[in-house]
Amino acid sequence: MSAIPGMSTQLSLEDLGTPLLHTTFVVVDLETTGGSPKSGAGITEIGAVKVQGGVVLGEFRTFVNPGNSIPPFITALTGITDEMVREAPHINAALPFFVEFCGDPRSTILVAHNAPFDLGFLKSAAKDMDLEWPNFAHLDTAKLARQILSRDEAPNCKLSTLAALFRADTTPNHRALDDARATVDVLHALIGRLGNIKITTLEDLRDFSMRATTAQRTKRYLADGIPSGPGVYIFKDRRDMPLYIGTSNNLRARVRSYFTASEQRKRILDMLNLAESITAIPCATALEAQVRELRLINEYQPTYNRRSRRQDHAVWLTLTDEAFPRLSIVRGSESLRDERGWMGPFSSRQEAEDVVAAICEAYPIRVCKQRITVRSQRTGSACALFEMGRCGAPCTGVQSQDGYAALISEVRHLFQIDPSPVLVRLDLKMNTLSKTERFEEAALIRNRGIAVQKGRSRGARIRALTKVAHLVAGRILFDGGWEFLCVRYGRLTGSAVCKPGFDPKLIIEALTMTAENLVYKDQILPHSSHEECERILDWLEISGTCLVEIDGEWSSPVARSKLFESDLTTDDLLARVN
Repeated sequence: MSAIPGMSTQLSLEDLGTPLLHTTFVVVDLETTGGSPKSGAGITEIGAVKVQGGVVLGEFRTFVNPGNSIPPFITALTGITDEMVREAPHINAALPFFVEFCGDPRSTILVAHNAPFDLGFLKSAAKDMDLEWPNFAHLDTAKLARQILSRDEAPNCKLSTLAALFRADTTPNHRALDDARATVDVLHALIGRLGNIKITTLEDLRDFSMRATTAQRTKRYLADGIPSGPGVYIFKDRRDMPLYIGTSNNLRARVRSYFTASEQRKRILDMLNLAESITAIPCATALEAQVRELRLINEYQPTYNRRSRRQDHAVWLTLTDEAFPRLSIVRGSESLRDERGWMGPFSSRQEAEDVVAAICEAYPIRVCKQRITVRSQRTGSACALFEMGRCGAPCTGVQSQDGYAALISEVRHLFQIDPSPVLVRLDLKMNTLSKTERFEEAALIRNRGIAVQKGRSRGARIRALTKVAHLVAGRILFDGGWEFLCVRYGRLTGSAVCKPGFDPKLIIEALTMTAENLVYKDQILPHSSHEECERILDWLEISGTCLVEIDGEWSSPVARSKLFESDLTTDDLLARVN
């Protein structure tokens, strides 16, 4: 086989990449019993050709016993029958030989036509047999052809079409080795086309296969002058309005990455078409950058941001403010009025509804939305829940206000301290359903338990931090310096970095003097959002963080149910509840 057209064997000093002429390609093709390993399809044949510089170094071919019958339409397509694979090795025996044939993953590039299909089967087989799949780089000739060829040249990029276009020596026939041989000819023809546009190295080829868009190429100048270090970056349109807001520990590197071929998100590419400028806001610490990003997204609601745009729309569970409270799902922390009567936030309304269902099964609180008054109690009638023992019928006066208040007190205790009474009941029900093989119903109960634990835990963490009037915490950095935060009522009011050799006390004193001064507000989240609180808490809870100053009490409930989190048995928890 002749050398690849368009290649030069003489390398210049400027050629810093790996020449394609010296690159080893293993071109592979599979025949299978179906379209996906997830559907139970198996491999029936593996064919591969190893080439370098246009020279065939070796070939690999084997039938594979898929472990099940080959569908008739597959036999009609490939000609492979059950008889042909009956004595063939299974994939657990064939795959190690193929991997050995491929060679060192550091110097071998796997090539396939529609590579996700072939590599998907190979990786799935390796996973099933607990074989670590080598980290081969790969190339897809179908994708490459779509980038190089026009519709006038090739109406489609099927292997048979490309083989005919490039006059391949082998005609594809749905047999693994012949198709791999045809793919080799297509690969060489495509590389020859690339050589004409000075793509002669493996690095050039990778960059070309992930080409940057016109906007990415022409607007790279927008990243000029962006500083390094942590901070926030804002892409703006021609009216100077934010399109997208992001954060990074290295502003310069992150912003530049938007103008490379590695950025493939469609909405970001659409955003770049509209971007006319970039504003960078350097920050002292990475956490300060994250918090500033949250605040800016909440303020400007940029079109191309997905997360954190509706921080005030978070879902919470609360008790209504009336004589006989009921559970209510609300959006926004502003709807939370009862300091002790709320839980959350939740990731979705469904998660909150799971918690409502779990609590209502454990406590006979009312679910009706009518307002209960002395007059309504005289004329009201009990619903079916009263007959089932799942409601005390306060609407009829059967249950007194004091008796109902005692029940609500238990619910508030669950919200703030310990959800074990609810989780125990859920666990018992889940185990009963599992023993009777009602697994789908058991999964629903499990989800309720997880939602209860998650909602209680998130609420307790937020509640505790927002009560602290002033807190300074620090963490030592890799270079021996320190990073400090000042937090007041759950809001980040300042951050600073103390470089090695400087006195941390002076930095802390300056930080506390320049931090925002806040006054106490009797609200659930007086000065920040739940997302900001949770970002701060995540930072504070990292190992190695030191509490430097605190004004007030910062504590969380000791009781914490381990159900749905550990191997603690139901009997253990029943003993605790009783």
